[in-house]
Amino acid sequence: MASATNLLFERLKRELDGQRHPPVHLWHPERDGRIDIRITPDGRWFHEGDEIKRLGLVRLFASILRRDDDGYCLVTPVERMLITVEDAPFLVTDFEVQDAGGSEQRLLFTTSLGEHVLLDADHPLEMASSADAPRPYLQVRPGLPGLIARSAFYRLIDVGREAQDGRFLVRSAGEDYLLGQL
Repeated sequence: MASATNLLFERLKRELDGQRHPPVHLWHPERDGRIDIRITPDGRWFHEGDEIKRLGLVRLFASILRRDDDGYCLVTPVERMLITVEDAPFLVTDFEVQDAGGSEQRLLFTTSLGEHVLLDADHPLEMASSADAPRPYLQVRPGLPGLIARSAFYRLIDVGREAQDGRFLVRSAGEDYLLGQL
């Protein structure tokens, strides 16, 4: 009999497999500009200073988000508008573990927008240094990182392990990811 955790993981994995995003990487519109949309480090979206509280609208905007050489932008087939992202465009709030501690351990993360991302070679975890503490990021989509919330990061440490060379790692989908140096 499958455990409740494995059943939840499999349900979330099916949702991940069903996630589709517009092909923004193929769109190169002639109309170009800037719009007063800002994404804060805690994952909230603002337009002209007011928070966008309709989750469906934020999800729609997030689905057409792309990072170009000159910054983050919302792109459609007819226009590309630069926006302001204060840290990362996504906030990763939680994760589920399948085969915890086993050789086939997999970690499936969830963003504040309800997107699911499997930690794997295509969606790696990277640590960045800041003045106050290391900051963990998960590659949600190509060029679009998600800051892993502190509570999720502390849980991530619980499923990590110390390597013989003093590194602290977490394993998912056959890959090891560095969380820190001991």
